[in-house]
Amino acid sequence: MIEKRPQNLPSDEVIRVKLPQKRNRELFGSAKLMMGANHIRIRCFDGVIRLVRIKGKIKKKVWIREGDILIVISWNFQDKKCDIVYQYAGPQVEWLRRTNYL
Repeated sequence: MIEKRPQNLPSDEVIRVKLPQKRNRELFGSAKLMMGANHIRIRCFDGVIRLVRIKGKIKKKVWIREGDILIVISWNFQDKKCDIVYQYAGPQVEWLRRTNYL
């Protein structure tokens, strides 16, 4: 006998979400303006607007759009610039909002 799960209950599926590591200077950020030539203006969650460079490893794997939530790592010699480490998918962003990380 096969039991069916009611459609209105939330599923118990596990969502893996990478969180920023404070000891590595990683921050949450939201893409605001596409600048061209692999650069983006981003508003970090510490309140600073930074210029982000999309590294080749990220550029080849994902397509970044305005409004995306990202993990960035700031440069230690220029605080107004940073690199993208990770881009969140839709279900991961919803999980972050539900658990009050965003």
